Amino acid sequence: MAKTSKEQIQLDEIKVLDALEHHSKESIDKIAKNCGFSRQKVSRIIKNLEQNKVIWGYPPVTDEDVRNLKQFILIVKRKSVPFDEAYKKELLFDKLDSYSSDVKIENISLTHGQYDGFVTFYAKDIISAKKLLNEIFKRIGKYFEEYFLLETLLPIRKQGLKNPKMKELVEYL
Repeated sequence: MAKTSKEQIQLDEIKVLDALEHHSKESIDKIAKNCGFSRQKVSRIIKNLEQNKVIWGYPPVTDEDVRNLKQFILIVKRKSVPFDEAYKKELLFDKLDSYSSDVKIENISLTHGQYDGFVTFYAKDIISAKKLLNEIFKRIGKYFEEYFLLETLLPIRKQGLKNPKMKELVEYL
């Protein structure tokens, strides 16, 4: 099999992605060494993955306590009412980001199973989180029959990285 076969390229890309996920603080030189590749090859793979939208960006993984923010998870169950075109655009594009300046939306995902979607977001407190819910459900509540709001007490992992304060936080488990 030729070194540049599609299968080999895919395996190399997966190796670099795994290294980036587990060693995101490392330099490209160290990532290349961990993968057994040259620095140029790793740079080329990363550039290709970025161009193909496999890598979406590089946000830092932080302790949101520094910003006095708490993480919340909103889990929703849909009604059988089909989404209208205006709501589809709102969900898929930018309007959810403009609900509240007190809230930073992290993830919006549609799911398959008992519930139909979830939103993870940061807010300064439960009051701000509930204000977001009120704003959302005033406008689009007709599409949802049930929802749950959860507050994250202890992030054990974020973006695949272990919380560096685990030894201090183990008492909560």
